[in-house]
Amino acid sequence: MNMMFRILLSIVIAFSIVRFLRSAWPVRSLSYVEARDVRELADQSLDMKMLDVRDAVDYEKDSIRGSINISIGRLAYVWQHCLSTDDSVLILADSYYKRNKAARILYKQGFRKLYAVNGDFLGSKRTLSDISVKGCCEG
Repeated sequence: MNMMFRILLSIVIAFSIVRFLRSAWPVRSLSYVEARDVRELADQSLDMKMLDVRDAVDYEKDSIRGSINISIGRLAYVWQHCLSTDDSVLILADSYYKRNKAARILYKQGFRKLYAVNGDFLGSKRTLSDISVKGCCEG
């Protein structure tokens, strides 16, 4: 019984370590940009969209003008309503974990032009709101 417990405990610990490393590991095709450089990036990419992956309640309280809100839990299922794999996507999230998770979901769907703002994007709200990007379902 003691041996079985040790094996089970080892499996749980190994699984936890792998899961932690996967969430912290850099995501392919995700580039971090400073808020001041987003305007230049948007000018270079005519098909850029800002994707806010926070919960709808947080988005309603404070959001960036022109951003699309799809919460992280719904992203894998509804991304195609507002996004195309040809789009450049600037991911706006309130944590490193959510940013990486959103990038992994989009990468798995075929997105290759993924960006995220370094640090707190709401601190750069004025800069980001002045950028002209396509909103949801605009051609």
